[in-house]
Amino acid sequence: MFQPVSLFVGLRYAKAAKGNAFISFISFFSIAGIALGLMSLITVSSVMNGFEQSLKSAMLDLIPHVQLKTHNAAKADTEKLLEQLNSHPLVERVQPYITSDVILQTNQELMGVRLQGLFSGYDNAVSKHIELGNLKTIDKQKYQLVISRYLANKLGVGVGDKLRVMLPEVTSYTPLGRVPMQRLFTVAALYNSKSEADMHLAFADGKSLIRLMRRNDTHSFDISITLKDAFALQPFYTATASSYSEYEKDDWQTQQGALFAAVAMEKRVMSMLLGLIVIVAVFNILSALSMMVREKQGEVAILQTLGFTPTMIARVFMVQGLYNGLVGTIIGTALGLVVASNINIILDSLGLSLLGGAKLPVLFSPIGLVSMAIASIAMSFVATLYPAKKAANVLPAEVLRYE
Repeated sequence: MFQPVSLFVGLRYAKAAKGNAFISFISFFSIAGIALGLMSLITVSSVMNGFEQSLKSAMLDLIPHVQLKTHNAAKADTEKLLEQLNSHPLVERVQPYITSDVILQTNQELMGVRLQGLFSGYDNAVSKHIELGNLKTIDKQKYQLVISRYLANKLGVGVGDKLRVMLPEVTSYTPLGRVPMQRLFTVAALYNSKSEADMHLAFADGKSLIRLMRRNDTHSFDISITLKDAFALQPFYTATASSYSEYEKDDWQTQQGALFAAVAMEKRVMSMLLGLIVIVAVFNILSALSMMVREKQGEVAILQTLGFTPTMIARVFMVQGLYNGLVGTIIGTALGLVVASNINIILDSLGLSLLGGAKLPVLFSPIGLVSMAIASIAMSFVATLYPAKKAANVLPAEVLRYE
């Protein structure tokens, strides 16, 4: 005899091929429901994680995670602050930050964008997104511009073409009156980050932008801080609360926080809706076990006469229900990993390719996978409690009276 005996009997009941066909049918669909629900939940969650990571790596890499506004601080103090921040354990890179809203004008189109300055000697994020042209041209020549492929198509320009950059906030007097500061810039390179930033962000040499804004070299600049983890804003603020309290801070949440909050909300809602499939399947476990207890009252009574205590009887049916939940969880987790890993191949084979040949990004979260599997097994366990209690309350004398 296997020990513990409750486990042995419970597994025999779970694996028994004979019995009520309707109960077997419900048990099968409880396993299938848990498997399908988990598979869908893992697939959707992994794709949503991939989208969030893609947005984080593309969009948030091009804008400051944290911006320190130095205002009227001396330039020497600002440069010293750059060195201090560069050695901070949470910081990936720091650089001078200067930006302005400008208008890009060609013979075909007029568009408003945010122009951000790039300074030689400092790392920048746009370099890894360059598709055409050479970013080094910006350091060698004045009034060079880097725009996205999206903006280039809208404006009808390419690498080497010139376009007019107008700065509405800075004006100058002319015989025709006050006009915005403007200058012809040459398109040095095109970038493509495949994010919303492509629609409104352009880059220029920092010194050229300073001249366009009519600021001198002694004027202090703001500081752009890129964290190793963009979502680690609060730990960074906590660690630097006393060091940089005199500076006004701004961060990516004020610009793009609503977008990432919407993505997170959509992920939670989708997870909740798909989780309902698992919950329905768990109710099937409860139904099947309840009918099993009623059908096997005679066998339960015999087991009690052989020395089974009410607790041991309860464990028998808990093992049977957990077996269904465990099998469904293992199958669903395996199917979810396989489907999510090959989601683009599956879509292509079904003729459901995304617009422009784009691929769905997939990112597995080990903590999320373990949490979903544990939640599935825990709900299956909870579903066994009521039927197990009913089985433990069976009275042998009442059941066997007419046997």
